[in-house]
Amino acid sequence: MANSSLENDTLFILQLKQGERHAYDKLFNTYWKPLFISAFNVLKDQKICEEIVQDIFIGIWKNRRNLEIKVSLEKYLFSCVRYQVFNQFRKNQKKLREELFENLDQRCTYENPESEMLYKELVQKVDSIVNELPEKCRLVYQMSREEQLSHKEISSRLNISPKTVENHITKALFVLRASMGGFLSWLPFEILFF
Repeated sequence: MANSSLENDTLFILQLKQGERHAYDKLFNTYWKPLFISAFNVLKDQKICEEIVQDIFIGIWKNRRNLEIKVSLEKYLFSCVRYQVFNQFRKNQKKLREELFENLDQRCTYENPESEMLYKELVQKVDSIVNELPEKCRLVYQMSREEQLSHKEISSRLNISPKTVENHITKALFVLRASMGGFLSWLPFEILFF
């Protein structure tokens, strides 16, 4: 079955190389939405995600004559998205969204045992960093992320101001971003987001 899929991809790529517009249109119509959703699940920015996907398709059409894809078209396209998402994170490292550390288990997929192992390692790393936070900061972060409590609810439970809650969460996210930077640089993005 896999060989049949790769043979179909090879034929499809040949059509693209020959400039057959219907092949490009089919590729676009089949993959635009799933690629956009994959990027949006991570970046949460519609405009940037649309630009990423559009740029990928424009690049494919412009470079169609030299197109050499050794894996399935689907894997190739999703790899292109992951690469562009990674570039967005590198460009905006200081603005790394807090969503990165939320709901990891719901955003991850395990395409293979290595992916599952890397996901577990990521969760352990995040947990380890959170456990090293000062007690009040850790408690506020966990109440926010694990119990899904609002700043106001945390403020009421801990008898502290909402601004103090916000400061603790900001500090926790800063520590997580700083501590995870090296880890994230080599971790495949499909582990985190797809």
